[in-house]
Amino acid sequence: MIDLHTHSRFSDGSDSPQAIIELAKAAGCLCVALTDHDRVDGVEIARARAEELGLGFVPGVEISCIYKTGTFHLLAYFLEPIQGPLQDRLADIQNARTDRNRLLAAKLIEAGFPISWDELIEEAGGLNLGRPHFAAVMLRKGIVASIQEAFDKYLAKGRPFYVPKVLLTPKEAIELAVSSNALPVLAHPKSLETQESELPSYLRELKEYGLVGVESYYGRYSKNERSSLAQLAGSLSLVATGGSDYHGTYKTGLSIGTGEGDLEVPDSVLTELENRLK
Repeated sequence: MIDLHTHSRFSDGSDSPQAIIELAKAAGCLCVALTDHDRVDGVEIARARAEELGLGFVPGVEISCIYKTGTFHLLAYFLEPIQGPLQDRLADIQNARTDRNRLLAAKLIEAGFPISWDELIEEAGGLNLGRPHFAAVMLRKGIVASIQEAFDKYLAKGRPFYVPKVLLTPKEAIELAVSSNALPVLAHPKSLETQESELPSYLRELKEYGLVGVESYYGRYSKNERSSLAQLAGSLSLVATGGSDYHGTYKTGLSIGTGEGDLEVPDSVLTELENRLK
């Protein structure tokens, strides 16, 4: 069992990179990937703990991209925290993200919410602040009754305090990943909200840019959905990858390795990815 989709406090998860590794080990995973949103700051910390515990580790990132409908996220596996085309672009995105967070905080404070910038930074453990950290502080202050309510009422797209962020195009993100010696994989493809009949042709287009895989074994997909997506990936000579999309307490009901309880990503997926990397 492996898990190639997890998030730590370095983006929008509630756990430290070390804790991600420890949870993966306890779950019986042979390998885990850390795929924080738009940043790789936690990679070396996670890698060091994985080495201590004798657990396989894949450095990665999850990139938000522009898309006509739904949500497009790209996973880039084996992306090292060094200088490179994608890494340098991510640094720009992180700077823009800090500006976005400051604007969001200012809007909330201006509206009378009892929140301070220092509290938000403390919740996130640094400038790696994301909307789930805002939601967690709002929950703690009694402004909302749950993380989900914070998004539904205030923070999600179309809500009063939503602030858009800098996004790459799918083509740009894929090509940057390839030029940085990483493997680009489409995350949770059903979030695209595209017609099922349109997905194969779109995947072929993405493959021309350098896409190597599709996250088929996803934590919140049914067994039938996973099977169907894995078959589609195979028909297009793409690797059917998978992971829990674990965010700790910020996305409840998901466990590392097993997702909602019945997830099992085949160990062979890692071998397929490593072969593509070669």
